[in-house]
Amino acid sequence: MSLRLDRYVAALLFVTVVWGATFPILKRATASLSGVEISALRFLIAAACMAPWVLKVPRHTWRDGAVMGALVLASYVGQAFGLEFISSNRSAFLTSLNVLMVPMLAWAWGARPDRTVFVAAALACLGIGLMSYDGGAHLLADTTTVLGALAYAAYVLLLSGRSRKHVPIQLAAAQMFCMALMGGVWMLATGGWDRVQTLPERLDTELMAGLLYLGVVASAAMFFLQAVAQRYVNANQSAVIYAMEPVFAALFAWVWLSETMTQRAVLGAVIVVGAVVLSELKPAPAAP
Repeated sequence: MSLRLDRYVAALLFVTVVWGATFPILKRATASLSGVEISALRFLIAAACMAPWVLKVPRHTWRDGAVMGALVLASYVGQAFGLEFISSNRSAFLTSLNVLMVPMLAWAWGARPDRTVFVAAALACLGIGLMSYDGGAHLLADTTTVLGALAYAAYVLLLSGRSRKHVPIQLAAAQMFCMALMGGVWMLATGGWDRVQTLPERLDTELMAGLLYLGVVASAAMFFLQAVAQRYVNANQSAVIYAMEPVFAALFAWVWLSETMTQRAVLGAVIVVGAVVLSELKPAPAAP
């Protein structure tokens, strides 16, 4: 067996590094904004970043971008809503279930993922469970978070299957604009214009900085990087790589916030890293 770690796998690992910093920001934002508001604002910011490319997006890219955008928006709103009622650790654990959902959905849709993928996905979920599971169940919040994870699993599969048919920057632009539009309509429908008018008084400097990070870096830049990398990394492997997100989140909390990591959490992180390595192992080429 040999380990394959190419630039596209490295790119997806970098995506998880960037996403690892979003959980504390989202938790802080839910004190002032609803999950729909957070998602709508971050994607409005991301869409503004993608404005130079949007006029060149062809019709078939708009079609796929709209479907992918709807899945991602549902995922992010479900996660942000759940964070209003459960801890960021529990949210990270429930969100990580998409690692198992991807190969299961692929199997349900007729694909036959390698058994190694299922083993790696199960190990990743076990590791994240050791790191972050802390009880505190909340039926509605848990359900929306799990449904968000399911939507994101479907997105990962669709992105891997369709990304080669599009120019990456155009696909990212289409997704951002569709998510911004749908998020804005959703925000108005659920909160009304009166609540939208209160946004300026609810947005302080720290919250605006967090939204800029979510929109510019974690959304616009990382969705483009995903669209490039998942042309060459299949959905099952991508899902296992994305399991590194809570590992990096815990590391950032340890370094920046001086939060402690228990022995159980360290063991969980090691298991997740091992799962990622396992997912990238390929049979050694036969001798000529």
